[in-house]
Amino acid sequence: SDGFTVGYNNSNAFNLSTDSYVAWNWKGGGTPANNGNGSTTSSVSANQDAGFSVVGYTGTGANATIGHGLSSAPEAIIIKDRDTASNWLVYHKFDGGTDGRTFLNLNTTGARFDNGASGYFQATAPTDSVFYQNGSTYNVNTKKFIAYCFHSVEGYSKFGTYTGNGAADGPFLFLGFQPAWIMIKNTT
Repeated sequence: SDGFTVGYNNSNAFNLSTDSYVAWNWKGGGTPANNGNGSTTSSVSANQDAGFSVVGYTGTGANATIGHGLSSAPEAIIIKDRDTASNWLVYHKFDGGTDGRTFLNLNTTGARFDNGASGYFQATAPTDSVFYQNGSTYNVNTKKFIAYCFHSVEGYSKFGTYTGNGAADGPFLFLGFQPAWIMIKNTT
């Protein structure tokens, strides 16, 4: 209830002697509860005040909507297949493409890509209750998936984009608060 234990074996890479590690942890809303919003039942742990939820769902292999448990539409969603080795799909509202149609892979150096009108999110932006999935890679029938959903909360979190300028001091990004953690992914 107050932390986690890290085990060790020769093949893991997250508890090697003398190596330093970092762990990022977010608390949703406690014990996950079934969310009836959407065509697919999802198990959601949401912290609406923090604009964050963890969503578990089982794929259907067909177009579907999945409840995310937040009070506003997510601005960023990270999805991972829990049954198969696959890329971490990233949806970002401000990615400069057609909302719900362009994506990044978190774990690769690849650029943003357009997944087409019938792509992963059916070329449809998330709403304040659901996000969309087609019947392909991140909604394969009977496979289990996890989605981390975020929206900005004034004074707490901010999601957006910027264009680099090549200068030593770079562009200034006003957030309205001092961040404790920053995540940056190149889209080009």
